[in-house]
Amino acid sequence: MRIAIFGAGAVGGYFGGRLAEAGVEVAFVARGRHLAAMRAGGLRVDSLLGDLALPEVTATADPSQLGIADVVLVCVKAWQVPEVASALLPLFGEDTFVVPLQNGVEAAGQLEQILGRGRVVGGLCGLVSYLEGPGHVRHVGATPFIRFGELDRSRSARVDRLYEVFAGAKGLEVEVPADIHVAIWQKFLLIAAWSGVGAVTRASIGVIRSLPETREMLEQAMQEVFDLAHARGIALPATTIETAFGFFDDLPAASTASMQRDALAGRPSELESQNGAVVRLGAEVGVATPLNHFLYASLLPSERGVRGV
Repeated sequence: MRIAIFGAGAVGGYFGGRLAEAGVEVAFVARGRHLAAMRAGGLRVDSLLGDLALPEVTATADPSQLGIADVVLVCVKAWQVPEVASALLPLFGEDTFVVPLQNGVEAAGQLEQILGRGRVVGGLCGLVSYLEGPGHVRHVGATPFIRFGELDRSRSARVDRLYEVFAGAKGLEVEVPADIHVAIWQKFLLIAAWSGVGAVTRASIGVIRSLPETREMLEQAMQEVFDLAHARGIALPATTIETAFGFFDDLPAASTASMQRDALAGRPSELESQNGAVVRLGAEVGVATPLNHFLYASLLPSERGVRGV
């Protein structure tokens, strides 16, 4: 199987690196200094689950140079998905499909609008990682996982083939959930709450989870997403929030969410795709989301300033 990684940052670099390490044919679409470093010296991943170094990788800024892929993992930031959707087309053959791995719940639909129905498989992933420098990814927390499945909730041969490919890689867990929409919303509940509370408080997860006041904020933010999911027909299990707290409590104390890091560094963030999406989607179905509205409104001025809006 030939896999293209569109967006070779902390997420795409990690999963693409693990696949390449396992002998899978992987090609990266990257840009800037990161691309230059990968083309000159390959890709390095430092990980709690074992380091890897790939002295040579296939990497380009131009997808048309790569030819047809069997699968494209879309690993850009959530707000970039509508911008890059058309750029995926040169990678497509008759049977090519994409798996979006963004935070949020809207990427699959955005890609279907450009690529067409049947071209998109739902997906999500999780790990705490960042770019240490050009050509260098560092994984610092949580066991990396990837989950994917057909949007119509069927089991397909193409999903089974992709599962077998990931099952052969080390340093990650792979799963095909019975309902990919439930899995995506479980991740959304967790990451939107963490991102918003983390960005507003400017605190690591160790601080947030240990203070009763901020732990309560996390719980309320997640409860709003839980209620929203049920109003939209997504049957999240009753234990979803409890499970999310178990994840938070197991993280290294210094961990921060990627949206939080972007916001604090003065970079464009996924605010609109996370807390902004909670507010928008809640308004569509009449579900009140007061804490997420507060988080979104508090972060919006700096977000717009960064974007020059």
